[in-house]
Amino acid sequence: MILKYTFVFLTLFLMTFGYFGNVVDDDCFCQLHGKIDDCTCNVDTVDHFNNVKIYPRLRSLLHKGYFRFYKVNLRRPCPFWSDDSRCAIRYCHVETCEEEDIPVGLKGSLLSSPTKNQNSDLHVTQSCKDDHNTELGYLNTTISAKVQEDIVLWSAYDDAQDNFCAIEDNDNESEYVDLLLNPERYTGYRGESAHRIWRSIYMENCFRNTKSDNPYIHSSKLNNMCLEERAFYRAISGLHTSINIHLCAQYLLADGLTEPNGKWGPNLNEFQNRFSKENTHGEGPHWLRNLYFVYLLELRALNKAARYLSKEEFYTGNESEDWDTQLAVVDLLNVVKKFPDHFNESSMFTGSDQAEKLKYEFKQHFRNVSKIMDCVGCDKCKLWGKLQIQGLGTALKILFSGKFDESSDLTSLDKRKFQLQRSEIVSLVNSIGRLSTSIYELDEFRQMLR
Repeated sequence: MILKYTFVFLTLFLMTFGYFGNVVDDDCFCQLHGKIDDCTCNVDTVDHFNNVKIYPRLRSLLHKGYFRFYKVNLRRPCPFWSDDSRCAIRYCHVETCEEEDIPVGLKGSLLSSPTKNQNSDLHVTQSCKDDHNTELGYLNTTISAKVQEDIVLWSAYDDAQDNFCAIEDNDNESEYVDLLLNPERYTGYRGESAHRIWRSIYMENCFRNTKSDNPYIHSSKLNNMCLEERAFYRAISGLHTSINIHLCAQYLLADGLTEPNGKWGPNLNEFQNRFSKENTHGEGPHWLRNLYFVYLLELRALNKAARYLSKEEFYTGNESEDWDTQLAVVDLLNVVKKFPDHFNESSMFTGSDQAEKLKYEFKQHFRNVSKIMDCVGCDKCKLWGKLQIQGLGTALKILFSGKFDESSDLTSLDKRKFQLQRSEIVSLVNSIGRLSTSIYELDEFRQMLR
């Protein structure tokens, strides 16, 4: 009888408090329960699915050579203001790769090519131009070389119209960075320079119905906005939240003679300062909910691009690791496919010409946000900001270009209608990895507060 009552009590406890137990003596987590805004699934569902199934797979996958090397331009000047208050703290510095550190398959003409699945029969060193000419020959072998070159340019222009941010693969000043040697963590970059970045993103680029000196839109006013405008704000807010969680989870705890390379770890006080109700005018817990929104948005994009990504070879020149990477990606995609309640992008930008106008504004606002990343004064913060913004932009491109819809012909998708550059794939998977890590670290902070 005692065992029976004990079992009933435990069952009721789990039903009431969820998989990870949301009863925590702290108000940061007071909104982390129930249905996620503008989505159909619950917080607990995401917690379990991510922490048990997605996070371990991504953590392993992101150590593979294909995903750890990211090409980025950290020298591009800020297009909006002249004083970027460049950080002099040593932890802001980024170690770029020497030529010999870069995998052989990422060097040479392949750097400027679309991903290899454009035509799996092409030799790995075949140039982007040859690839396009093969396709053009397939379409019409009678057109002149000059017209073919023009069509290549037109095709590149058309592809660029789908982009939500600039692609830096072909930028002469871009350099490869080993992400594992330059982890995202607290660098000491803060103050007016950092605040100016986020203030510009929120106040000048998020859709706003009313004027306010507060860069953040109060959660109670979001329902006065249309779905697309709410989605834009929640995506940006969720990404901002994710970055703040990383900084709290990998905080500089000690430095100096005793710790010459720094000691890093979770800082619970910093987490509470950033997300408690009393320090955020009640908004911190809502910002944490927005993390789940942007996670679901990017997870849906990964699922929608699965047909494309499952054909990718993830070539680096290391045959055995490349094969392992392919298998790991397919395994991840199969797990993602089984998620029961994916984000429904089909409800956005539907109907009238006004919807197309809003879609255009949505894209322009996001492109502006991506340019603001060039104004970040800390190089390491800029690196991870640019990568995660590009990852989110790639997710939006997949969701709203119309070229990854279920009705699309797979052969056409692979050969002529759509391309993903390598940096887009790398940034998308790393961005989801960062969001996944944030949800995992969020539970660790929850455990610390018990």
